[in-house]
Amino acid sequence: MMHSQKAIVLVSGGLDSCVTAAIAAQHYTMAFLHVNYGQRTEQREMRAFNEIADHYKIDERLTVDLSHLRTIGGSSLTDPKIAVSPANLHSDQIPGSYVPFRNGNILSTAASWAEVIHAQKIFIGAVEEDASGYPDTRKAFFKAFNKVIENGTKPETRIEIITPVIHWNKKQIVEEGFALNAPLQLTWSCYQNEEVACGVCDSCAFRLRGFQQAGLNDPLPYEKIPDYRQ
Repeated sequence: MMHSQKAIVLVSGGLDSCVTAAIAAQHYTMAFLHVNYGQRTEQREMRAFNEIADHYKIDERLTVDLSHLRTIGGSSLTDPKIAVSPANLHSDQIPGSYVPFRNGNILSTAASWAEVIHAQKIFIGAVEEDASGYPDTRKAFFKAFNKVIENGTKPETRIEIITPVIHWNKKQIVEEGFALNAPLQLTWSCYQNEEVACGVCDSCAFRLRGFQQAGLNDPLPYEKIPDYRQ
């Protein structure tokens, strides 16, 4: 179904971005943007992105290399000398997986592309549940970045960042994914493995807890499946 307005959807290949795409698909013609930034699971995430894009029959898709984030380092996702730590879902400390200002880099790229292809919206699957660790997933960050885009683009340009799952927890995201028939089986969330998900990194833990709390089976294979419901 074609819609009159166009939206860029930032699709990492993970759970949150897939469900965000399913939400955007209801009202917008979608263009998909994916970023490679030297992360450990770059090839697996790229595969997930393309398979999700194929599922939604996306003609406009763009993959951008932001490998300077790997050169800068400072994250266990981009620096092989920094180990990926086991999840601590109750910590309020910034985890080692934080990639400094990654969303700022990605949104800048998305805004540039939006101007060129005349997209009115940029959808990103950011979740404030993660904000205790990641400062660039907070609602305040996206509000500020909307002002940056407004002030830094042509006067006639109208581009707005949309964060439809920002206040949801993973249980709600999983449930919405099932309700919208999002292809969750095509997604990949693990921070350190590309064949079988580890089940113990932050991303695996948040994801598994969402499925467990929703009482639904995660379609991905895992090395370990701890009970994260407590």
